[in-house]
Amino acid sequence: MTGDTARSTDENAEGANAADSAVGPSRAQIDRELKSVLCDVLGLEPSVVAEFDNETGLFGHIPELDSMAVAGLLTEMEDRLDILIEDDDVDGEMLETYGGLLAFAEAKVIEG
Repeated sequence: MTGDTARSTDENAEGANAADSAVGPSRAQIDRELKSVLCDVLGLEPSVVAEFDNETGLFGHIPELDSMAVAGLLTEMEDRLDILIEDDDVDGEMLETYGGLLAFAEAKVIEG
């Protein structure tokens, strides 16, 4: 590889990294952080949470996620994802499945 080619490749990589950070976290990053929040707040085993998919039931399906735990979950999501969740944002649909919660988190991250 010539010096010019190597420099061009480095510049492209730097540009891609800058673009990635300007866009915000990826879906995969939000997914990882959200699963980490569920483990930490609800005391769930990481191996169990790692298996969550879009159809995995949450509220009403996971005993640890009761009405008292919802407030802690939302507060921790705000802190770790740097989002603001208003009271009127919260509904049963967003907490029904992991996919619903992930979609909600993604929308809030994009919203800024």
